[in-house]
Amino acid sequence: MLSEENLKEIRHSLAHLSLPAVREFYGQAYRDCRLVYNQLPSPRQIQTLVQVWKQLWKWR
Repeated sequence: MLSEENLKEIRHSLAHLSLPAVREFYGQAYRDCRLVYNQLPSPRQIQTLVQVWKQLWKWR
């Protein structure tokens, strides 16, 4: 899992990226969270996806 400090770093870096860069980051995070056979995504991957989604939601 990501620590609060890691989450702050992700939020900070996402806030300073351009919209196309954040969309690309979201696409990668989304692909990382796909269910493949029996493998579930890690909590870290899910947390990253949620942070990117929150940033995109702020910009809507």
